[in-house]
Amino acid sequence: MGQKNLKVKFISMTNDAVNLIYSSCRQCYSNKFAADVFCKKDEKNIGGDKKKEDFIKKIIKSGHESPLEHVSFSFAVEGISRACSHQLVRHRLASYSQQSQRYVRATDFDYVVPFSIKNDPELLKIFEKSIHTCQEDYKRLIELFEAKGIIKEQANQDARFLLPMAVETKIVITMNCRELLHFFKVRCCNRTQWELRNLANRMLKITKEKVPCVFERAGAKCESLGYCPEGEKFNCGKYPLGPKLK
Repeated sequence: MGQKNLKVKFISMTNDAVNLIYSSCRQCYSNKFAADVFCKKDEKNIGGDKKKEDFIKKIIKSGHESPLEHVSFSFAVEGISRACSHQLVRHRLASYSQQSQRYVRATDFDYVVPFSIKNDPELLKIFEKSIHTCQEDYKRLIELFEAKGIIKEQANQDARFLLPMAVETKIVITMNCRELLHFFKVRCCNRTQWELRNLANRMLKITKEKVPCVFERAGAKCESLGYCPEGEKFNCGKYPLGPKLK
């Protein structure tokens, strides 16, 4: 049992992503068969990588993002709290496989501490006292359940009601590129809860390295707009307000 830090690892992505997005885009504007465009390696027919990347950037800028749905990324994440994962899974155009508290016993769980508490000894003392109390009570419940002959899964699923939102969890995330762009627009914003924002920024860094032509301008909404769309009350100061929001 102890404090856990965020870890995000790239697992996989769709093969030949740029060529697949390019071929899908071309299908929308050409009478050629997309499979032929995708399979051809002759650059004079489909253009080099630079030409394909420039075309994809142009399509994204125009708002025609549906071809991006053909390419997806998968990430392995650990060191986030249940509080964070509950926000994360609200993004429904994605796939998640999360560590189960029914099948994985939490008698020695790790936990996530908010920065505002971690850096204040007085607050941290109260926080960790509560965490340890929850863990001891959880263990005691498990022991009593087992003494009464209650099977492991039943004991786990009922004892978990005592577990705090700070409990660390592990999860696999898969999103397509279009959903990732939306996810970054919403969750890289400075108004996002700090833990989910940190996760989004780690994922953004990976996607920018893997497919820069899609994600080079990705990030909070203000990054692509050049102004803050949140209104005066919620503006963080990074970008000025839009003309209609002042």
